[in-house]
Amino acid sequence: MVPRITHHHRRPTVRIGIPSEIKDNEKRVSLQPDGAAELVHHGHEVLVQSGAGVGSRFSDEEFTAAGARVVATADEVFAADLIVKVKEPVPAEYHRFREGQQLFTYLHAAADRSLTDFLLERRIDSIAYETVQTPDGRLPLLTPMSEVAGRMAVQAAAHHLESPAGGAGLLLGGVPGTPAAKMTIIGGGVSGTEAAKIAVGMRAIVRVFDTNPSRLAYLSDVFEGRLDLVQPNRARLAAYVADSDVLIGAVLVPGTKAPKLVSREMIASMRPGSVAVDIAIDQGGCFETSRPTTHSDPTYVEEGVVHYCVANIPGAVARTSTLALTSATLQYLLTVADHGVRGAAQVSPVLAAGLTSLGGQLVSEPVGQAHGLPVARAGDLLA
Repeated sequence: MVPRITHHHRRPTVRIGIPSEIKDNEKRVSLQPDGAAELVHHGHEVLVQSGAGVGSRFSDEEFTAAGARVVATADEVFAADLIVKVKEPVPAEYHRFREGQQLFTYLHAAADRSLTDFLLERRIDSIAYETVQTPDGRLPLLTPMSEVAGRMAVQAAAHHLESPAGGAGLLLGGVPGTPAAKMTIIGGGVSGTEAAKIAVGMRAIVRVFDTNPSRLAYLSDVFEGRLDLVQPNRARLAAYVADSDVLIGAVLVPGTKAPKLVSREMIASMRPGSVAVDIAIDQGGCFETSRPTTHSDPTYVEEGVVHYCVANIPGAVARTSTLALTSATLQYLLTVADHGVRGAAQVSPVLAAGLTSLGGQLVSEPVGQAHGLPVARAGDLLA
């Protein structure tokens, strides 16, 4: 049966605000100029904060040429109806939002109680990129950033294994006659798979843990046996971690806090100067010793192990990340702009899966569980 598309409830012109990101070293922008052109073609007005695209090498002139209106201040951008960001609002931005505004961005609200409270107090209608989900379980707006983060994780690990960076002084792939570094990747999803691709290319000895046997079978086919694929249990994980020069945490439970799979004791069992990279830090991290770091101060040493826990890894390759992210978000953003957050959730089950808050009510089950807050049914609020 072909769904009937009705246009009678299509909303009039929506003003879409694209602010500069203010998180440490966050140089991505939530829209590229050709995306602005597409929104303008759909009859919307796009306000871009001056300089928002510079970190991704997009000039104000390119946005202007695409039909967007470049404005000088954040206040002018936040006067828009729909705010589109890359990262979740930070406390310094909370006062800029007005009651009932609409927000489309990465939220990771399960790991941030103050952000959750803000969304509810300010009655923001929000959709989180990371929980927008297709019927087959894919996360189309998280995938491109997971791909970037997985690849970057190995670059970061290789760098921090070097002596000047405080590491053990190992070359990831070794050279003939010396052993390669051993890398254990926990989680064989998108990030873990991309990390494995780069690590294998750099000739490390790579082991991937995943609980899903069919995923391990898939990885076995894709990598043609060049990975050691392991079904985890606590003792097995502990043994592999102790024997690792690099540990990469790539565990994702959509929308909820990451499980702490690696204990402090396991980290302490690693050789001094080993490197642990926690890609799951956006969702609270999957190592007991993890705490968020920034690109300007990316590492710390705990139990003799160099920890790299940057909460926005893809921000370091801002242009690649912006291109990858905005290519994925644009079709969904057009739906949100045309119908509003509420209307978009009614016409698109994929976007409905990403709803976090509606008019002062929390509608995301995992976020409610993380903070012990009551959760309303989105369907009831939209009816």
